[in-house]
Amino acid sequence: MKDDNKYNYVGSELYLFENAKNWKFYLKSMIRKHFKSPVLEVGAGLGGTTKVFCDNNFEWYCLEPDDELLEKLENKIIQKELPGSCHPLRGTINSIPIEMKFSTILYVDVLEHIEKDEMELCNACDHLQDGGNLILIAPAHSFLMSPFDHAIGHFRRYTKKGLNDIVPANMQLLFLGYLDSCGMIASLINKIFLRNKLPSKAQIIFWDRAMVRISTVVDRILFFYIGKSVLGVWRKI
Repeated sequence: MKDDNKYNYVGSELYLFENAKNWKFYLKSMIRKHFKSPVLEVGAGLGGTTKVFCDNNFEWYCLEPDDELLEKLENKIIQKELPGSCHPLRGTINSIPIEMKFSTILYVDVLEHIEKDEMELCNACDHLQDGGNLILIAPAHSFLMSPFDHAIGHFRRYTKKGLNDIVPANMQLLFLGYLDSCGMIASLINKIFLRNKLPSKAQIIFWDRAMVRISTVVDRILFFYIGKSVLGVWRKI
């Protein structure tokens, strides 16, 4: 993401992954206990994640630099598809007034789209209150980079160490692990054999309804040791 006057999101996966309900609820089950109000969701997109994660218990700010996506967010709030506690914000982390602070800052599959990711997180932590939580969810493992990643504007994938290394030193690690062990198999198949730039809606639904459900059990058995996504939670000290 660039902090330009006008930003256009290059990916098209947002519309496909609106169908990934089980995946979003799995993520929510992992991080819900770390939410503290007010929450800043960076790169809120179409609001698919917001709809699952947010309820009226939280003051929730949806930060989005793309004008078209922001308009869709605003309409969903007006039409009550999103809770009334949601507030749309145009721009990037760099455009938020420095005095505006949050108790939780959340990046869900956004950081990999940002070229200067370490600088992004430094700026984000400047907007965290002391004791506030930074939550990062991103695609894992550079060996899984595929035509799909390049097609939707990913600069990189992350290991646990690589993600932890770019988080500012004044942040205390609370959790760091891989999610979706079964989905990792699907990603490998796509990379080696299919080489699809975008999965089909049917593929997304199969992954979400079958593989994610298995992963919710297997991930815990494997102590979050393997997976196609990496999740990290840090607290500002």
